[in-house]
Parts: sequence; C-alpha cells; structure tokens
Amino acid sequence: MIKEIVKYPTPLSVEYATDVRVFNEELFALIEDLKDTINENNLDGLAAFQIGNYYNVVVVKAEDGEFIEMINPRLISYKDKITTQESTAYYPNQKAEIRRYENISVVYQDRNGKDCSLQATGSLAVTIQRKIDYTFGATFIHKMSKEEKEKFEQRLEYGSDLGNADYCPTSFKRDKIVLAMNIIMGIMAFGFVTALFIDNAATLQTIWSVLLYSAIAVLGLDIIYFFYAQYEGKKASGCSSCQIGNIIATALIVFAKLSVIMLLSYFFIYQ
Repeated sequence: MIKEIVKYPTPLSVEYATDVRVFNEELFALIEDLKDTINENNLDGLAAFQIGNYYNVVVVKAEDGEFIEMINPRLISYKDKITTQESTAYYPNQKAEIRRYENISVVYQDRNGKDCSLQATGSLAVTIQRKIDYTFGATFIHKMSKEEKEKFEQRLEYGSDLGNADYCPTSFKRDKIVLAMNIIMGIMAFGFVTALFIDNAATLQTIWSVLLYSAIAVLGLDIIYFFYAQYEGKKASGCSSCQIGNIIATALIVFAKLSVIMLLSYFFIYQ
C-alpha cells in the first residue's frame, strides 16, 4: 500500500527507531508498503520513519532495481570521505552538500530474522547512510556544520531552493559596525553626564577632547557602514529596495544621535 511520506515541517515520529523483535505479517506488510511508496515516488530508498512508522526498517533500491530489505541495520565500518549533493523526500525541492563515506559495511537482519552483512560502495553506500540517519531521528541537516545549518534553515524559511541565492538574509556583518558605533556613543553619553558634575576646567577639557575624537571615530564608522552595507546587500540578490532604505535610515539615525551628544557637550562642557 502506498503511504504518505512525512515531510517538513512535520516532525519525525520518535527520536530513535525501535528494533524489530517479532518477524511477522505486520513487518512484511510494512516492508511492502515501503516498496510501493518507493516505486510510486521514484525514490532510491525509504526508512520506516519516513512513512510514520517507528520500527528500525530500511528498504533501498540497488543499481539493478532489486530491493534490499534491511531490518535493524547497523553501520559497522566506513572509509573514504566524500562530499555528495543530496536531496531528500523530507525536504522537498531542497539540495545540500553533505559529507559521507564512499565505502561502508553494514549488518542487518532479513525478513526471516537471519543475520546478514553487506559491503556497499558509491551511491548505494550513500543511500544506506542517509536512510540509517532516519532510524536515529535525523536528516541530512544534522550532518551540516553550524554555519551550513543556519544557511539551510534560512532557505527553508524563505521557501527557496538551497542552490538558489535569491533570498535576503536576516543578519549581516554590517550589524557589528552598528553595534560598535552604539557602544562608543553610549560611552560618550556616559562621559557627558559625568562632566555635568565636574567643575575642574582641565578635566572638562580632557573629557571634551575624548568626546571629540570619539565623535570622529563614530562618524568614520558611519561612513564605512553606509558603503559596506550597500555592498553586502547587493551580494544577496533577494534583498529589495527596502533594505537600501534601512541602510540610509540607520546611517542617519546614528548621525542624529551623534549630533545630539556633541551639541549638548559643546554647550554644557566646552563653553
């Protein structure tokens, strides 16, 4: 019977698959359901998890088109790292580069409970690794680095193919420049308030000099931010004109804050 494949954002059924202990008609029906679903969707394999079943069962298609039924599979050895471009039914229309092993050895049981072993290489080895991931409640996203995972999740959020860069990120390196400017201006504001309680002319002159040099630094950073932010925005082709508007507004807000601090400092400290 053809089953519906679990797809993102529906979570996988359980965290870990349950090993099969009883080899009966229920198990045989599950295996046939996996085969029917694989054929219907033109897939290279499925784990029981992918059709909402909690048993540790994997069915994959060999290169000759024959099915390999793997019950309670365990990966016991692997070698020769490779990088593959993978897609999965769980994330429709998504692709990612994942690091796998080209050669593996796996042990499992057949539908009669007989212990079996298999040495696989190439695409079959990759398929088996992918399906065994599901038996641990994992998908290829768990094989990604932190940076790759964040990037992939952004693509999911914006509904874009992973190979398509036409989306607009929600965080930028330019934000660090804004943070630096705000920290400096915060220190400047603190210096201004402190100066209001000081009567010593020499100390006030020192504070004014520090504020002046700090203002020059913030102004320089603001100019750098304005041009770098536009460069960074153009790298993401999905960024619309509203991003450019945000850049201009941020630069003007920083300049306005800086102007207020310096005007107040000029009238209350320098004069």
